[in-house]
Amino acid sequence: MSSPAVPSVLFVCVHNAGRSQMAAAFLTHLGQGRVQVRSAGSAPADTVNPAVVEAMSEVGIDVSAETPKVLTVEAVQASDVVITMGCGDACPYFPGKRYLDWTLEDPAGQGVEAVRPIRQEIEQRVRCLLAELGVQAAA
Repeated sequence: MSSPAVPSVLFVCVHNAGRSQMAAAFLTHLGQGRVQVRSAGSAPADTVNPAVVEAMSEVGIDVSAETPKVLTVEAVQASDVVITMGCGDACPYFPGKRYLDWTLEDPAGQGVEAVRPIRQEIEQRVRCLLAELGVQAAA
């Protein structure tokens, strides 16, 4: 008897330095290996937003070693669910993939105080996504 396939999710935003990094970190943390997680950007920044690093560390998740990655066709093809966060037409479309667009404020250029509510909204959405995928979220 084979085990069920592990769902694969790709988070995409323009710079892959804020929203998509937070979403990927929450899904990795809460999914505990039961979901394959990727993130990428259509025009990746050089580093993850320092306010995002600080905001995530406040909830016990370290993203300081993460680096923004360029969006590739292969990453989209390898994912079951593609969640865009403001990348618009820069995200390639493939039939048979599930696409979601999460409209979230961009944390670029903002301090940690402005990032906290974005972080909280992303965490809520990730928890809902896990439920939709039939994956029990970690406590």
